[in-house]
Amino acid sequence: MGVSAVVNAAGAGFKLLGPNDTMIKSTKPVIAVGAVRTGCGKSQTSRRVIEILMEKGLKVVAIRHPMPYGDLAKQRVQRFATLKDLEDHRCTIEEMEEYEPHVVRGNVIYAGVDYEAILRAAEKDPDGCDVILWDGGNNDFSFYRPDLTITVTDPHRAGHELNYYPGEVNLRMADVVVINKMDSADGSDIELLRKNIRMANSKATVIDGASPIRIDHPELITGKRVLVVEDGPTLTHGEMKIGAGMVAAQKFGAAEIVDPRPYAVGKLKGTFELYPEIGVLLPAMGYGNEQVRDLEKTINATPCDAVIIGTPIDLSRVVKINKPVTRVHYDLQEIGQPDLNEVMDHFLKKMGL
Repeated sequence: MGVSAVVNAAGAGFKLLGPNDTMIKSTKPVIAVGAVRTGCGKSQTSRRVIEILMEKGLKVVAIRHPMPYGDLAKQRVQRFATLKDLEDHRCTIEEMEEYEPHVVRGNVIYAGVDYEAILRAAEKDPDGCDVILWDGGNNDFSFYRPDLTITVTDPHRAGHELNYYPGEVNLRMADVVVINKMDSADGSDIELLRKNIRMANSKATVIDGASPIRIDHPELITGKRVLVVEDGPTLTHGEMKIGAGMVAAQKFGAAEIVDPRPYAVGKLKGTFELYPEIGVLLPAMGYGNEQVRDLEKTINATPCDAVIIGTPIDLSRVVKINKPVTRVHYDLQEIGQPDLNEVMDHFLKKMGL
């Protein structure tokens, strides 16, 4: 919106389209999951919602905010049901991070460019469709008119929910607000976030949540010099200073977090120059083959005992790493009541499912 100030100061006007102008109506019930910033945990919230609905015997088809890079005509409508589909569509690391967790859990996810065509294909998915789940991006409200809106917030960035557009739109439109990462946040930040939620949207149901981590090989962390690789967009325009990889490094007593910046090459070097606040974490940037090669070279050139992968996918499947690797896994875990199971029961009753 800083750009809008420049536009207005020059005497010009512009139109900012809202939900009534942009949302497409589905023939199926729609649950929209969005967030106030990138990296809040909307994807793990989406996975939790789908898990609950699948346990209730429903067919859920997820649709992801657009992410394609390349030949957009060929990417008009994309359907991902297997890991091979990711290869066939030549997905970037960023795309795989969003699609793969859905696929390995057994549900279908669509993406692409033409979002009405995508919706109509999803509604008639060959495996069946009872509910559409919009798995939002980092800078949008739902492309589809939702019957239930869930917005995820992050106490690690308390205050951001009122200071970023369109994240604040998502907060004010929410039927349900999830406060995620409470297990690793300061109490004062959690209370500030609660206050801001009540001020912006007092009618929303608030669910407390945590993101407990699981480690494949904690022995590779304890007392070791480690390189921490985190989700790229979360560190860059998401402005996060800590991710799942860093939480794991701290929890399991790493001796040192090795700084990758002296060893960064190519486009990754440029990323650090553009986002100096990233610090000693390594963003898993991979929007094309060149960036993937630069990421691989940077990881392999960094002197460390082990690499902690804090991204949603197994990065070692995409790049060849010459050091021991341990992955960090994390899912949404609700704390107390109300929880998402209660919310889904109410939603299904309302929709007659």
